[in-house]
Amino acid sequence: MAVLNKIRQRSVFLIVIIALALFSFVLADLFKSGGFTGQKAQNTIATINGEDIDREDFARQVENFQRNRRNITTTQAANQVWDMTLQETLIEEQLEKAGIRVGEQQFDNALREIYAGNPNFTNAAGMFDKAILKEYVANLQATSPQAFQQWEAMEDRIEDQAKRQIYYNMIRAGVGATLEEAKQAYLMENESVDLKYVLVPYTSVDQVEVSKEEIKSYINKHKTRFEKEANTAIKYVYFEEKPSSEDDEATKEKLDDLIQDFNKAQDVEAFVNQNSEMPYNGDFVFKSALPSESANQIFNLEEGGTYGPYKEGDFWKYSKVTGVKQIPDSVKVRKILVSYQGTPVDQGDMTRTQEQAEALADSLVGVVKNDAGKFAELAGEYTDDPRYKDQGGDMGWNRYTNARLMPEVKEFVYNNEEGSIEVIENQLGYHIVMVEEVTNMQKAVQVATIAVEIEPSEKTSSDLYTTTTKFEMEAKEADFDTAAKEDAYEVKSVNNIKAMQEKLNSTLGNQRGIVQWTFNKETKVGDVKRFDIDGGYAVVKLTARNKKGVESVEEASPKVTPILRKQKQAEIIKKEIAGKSISEIANSENRKVQTANAVNLNSPTLPGATKEPEVVGTAFSLEAGETSEPIAGEKGVYVVELIKKNEPTPLDSYRTIAKRESAARSATAVQRVNKALESSAKIEDNRAEFY
Repeated sequence: MAVLNKIRQRSVFLIVIIALALFSFVLADLFKSGGFTGQKAQNTIATINGEDIDREDFARQVENFQRNRRNITTTQAANQVWDMTLQETLIEEQLEKAGIRVGEQQFDNALREIYAGNPNFTNAAGMFDKAILKEYVANLQATSPQAFQQWEAMEDRIEDQAKRQIYYNMIRAGVGATLEEAKQAYLMENESVDLKYVLVPYTSVDQVEVSKEEIKSYINKHKTRFEKEANTAIKYVYFEEKPSSEDDEATKEKLDDLIQDFNKAQDVEAFVNQNSEMPYNGDFVFKSALPSESANQIFNLEEGGTYGPYKEGDFWKYSKVTGVKQIPDSVKVRKILVSYQGTPVDQGDMTRTQEQAEALADSLVGVVKNDAGKFAELAGEYTDDPRYKDQGGDMGWNRYTNARLMPEVKEFVYNNEEGSIEVIENQLGYHIVMVEEVTNMQKAVQVATIAVEIEPSEKTSSDLYTTTTKFEMEAKEADFDTAAKEDAYEVKSVNNIKAMQEKLNSTLGNQRGIVQWTFNKETKVGDVKRFDIDGGYAVVKLTARNKKGVESVEEASPKVTPILRKQKQAEIIKKEIAGKSISEIANSENRKVQTANAVNLNSPTLPGATKEPEVVGTAFSLEAGETSEPIAGEKGVYVVELIKKNEPTPLDSYRTIAKRESAARSATAVQRVNKALESSAKIEDNRAEFY
């Protein structure tokens, strides 16, 4: 009883203690899941200028995009949807800021443009009729609420598109070229100069050193050029899963066990399809179609002769020649197709039955067999193949190796003499086929081949797994490169890996899992991990993780060093150049005086296909006979003497050129606007956490 009294006396204290304990538990879980913003982070794929992009909505769009495209990965779909989402969001923001609205007339024009060819919304005169469309929509509203909602969504999309069109048209209108700009464009293309020059190449100066401080200074002055996304870098060793010599020998033995039964088989086709890992192909082929390494041996066999076992690629093979005959290299074919209701040719307007088609085909073949000269006339009148109707059924020459013929037609034309005519039936209908001409008869063979693929055995795969795991453990405990060197493994690198990248290189291919691992917050620089990949394993080490920002000296060095080296070499050359005239400078530098005629600013190219805009631009500023100061160009330091300036004939009007320039600017205006909006936007992209 005393204990109970004490508990009652301290009940408030106990409640506070329990509450604090519960609160600390919840708080710890909250921080673990990302704090108070964790829920938002889980539901937000990205934020664009403060607007959150919902993760579930984005995922649905990715799924739909991938469903409607073939051979596209989830990451590729996510990147495509992101590009569209980013553009739409940024444009919507601009539309709102500009206060662009779509009037009734503009909306009607958009409807007219979309539904102009739809017979459901045209009047007796064949013109789009808004009244008919309104009646259709009113009927939807009354009879099908779901369809009406879809229509309303369609109207919203049309209105959005109309707004964008207005916005883009405003931009295009603002980038048009004036007459003065057109005149300058004309001069850029047609005004030219003839000049002499001396070139002292940068290679004439010994290599100069460029310090890290100089590179850093250059980066600081041109930061926008060296902005970078967050990226990572890896080293890896690739362990390819390939058959061992024992696997090769075991595969050959497996083939040897089949050969005796293959040679005795009455039904070669059935035997091959049942026992070979490559299907039977009964086509007759020329020598060029046979495996290059064994073509001579197989092609020279008589019917019934065999060759092998022989190794070709990843297979052990054994071949038997089952037929030899002469086949034309090419045939000239004419054809009349008589089709009927229900065939793939029928577009819904075919009235002829199959029986009628057969009777017509028999009638036509009788006519052309009696008089082949009527084939073209009959084809023009009766054929249901529009491709050859105007050509009188002439299909032209067809080479055997790439004939544009259906199998049944090909079988007939390459196995019958010139002038043969027959009716061939298939799923399209009845084909009246004539072998008009044949050329270049030559030997062809029919070859049956049994093939067994050389694959890694279970033991080989197990041994590779053991080897890979052993190296992974060694690489974790010791230096990665040292461990690889000890076992003579080749170490390769992949740098500048982006967060939404998928393909790493030609060896590793698409490896989204590796990319995600390198960006995972729990992965530390120096960590090593083994990954299962197609065709083997990769043991990977994360060597760097760089934040978004400006490139480091080491990263920018390959781009900056050549620039700074040229600048230093140019200064050395300029100081060493002696003489005032072109000839004096050429003599002092032991260089030739070169000439360039009719050089313009639009294509400032000097002999040797070298673009030198600085040099040519300087030449245009000179007077005839005047010599320039030394100019630092792309290939070296130039000294230029202007021979003459070639003035073009002035035009009476520059309007045509103005229109051309305006069209060229307009064509790229939308792309440039979208790029500018993206570069100035504040974007928080979290896609890499979900894809």
